[in-house]
Amino acid sequence: MLAFDTSGPWLSGAVLQGGQVRAQAEQPLPKGQGEALVGFLEELLAEAGLGWEDLDALGAGTGPGNFTGIRITTSTARGLALGLGIPAIGVDRFSALALDGPDLPVVLPAMRGAVWIRETPAATPVQSDSPPAFHIGEGGTPPAHPLAVAIARIAAMRMDTPQPRPAPAYLRAPDAAPPSERPPALLD
Repeated sequence: MLAFDTSGPWLSGAVLQGGQVRAQAEQPLPKGQGEALVGFLEELLAEAGLGWEDLDALGAGTGPGNFTGIRITTSTARGLALGLGIPAIGVDRFSALALDGPDLPVVLPAMRGAVWIRETPAATPVQSDSPPAFHIGEGGTPPAHPLAVAIARIAAMRMDTPQPRPAPAYLRAPDAAPPSERPPALLD
């Protein structure tokens, strides 16, 4: 199992074989995840002594997170799965951070200084201006596993059941607006 996530300013990846972590890395990367991801994954596979042909499945982080990062992970996972003829299994970041942790709400940063809070694995996340006093995530209890390791473990648990293709987990409706200025006139 090769799992990865680019839902924030990072590359996160892990190789899991027989339930054991064979390779794992986290690399801060505010920009350029799309260009760097495949090389990063190839380095992880090499560190584990494996190649693309050795994989049985992929685990892909589906967010929430930044729009472009989530799209990079899900599209890369879907393309690799198609090319390799293996399943790609999406895992949301709330579930990954909660894996094997204490029974606390999971908190993720949201735009404009707010946070997303998910109280239980099945609850719908809500946006708030402040996190609860005790939580898993930024400023709280650290998760039990690095992000990609948790994604790999959850994806491995789901491998034997049919899974939809990884799709972005967006929590907020788009708020982009078309430009208010008129475009320049085209010359003939």
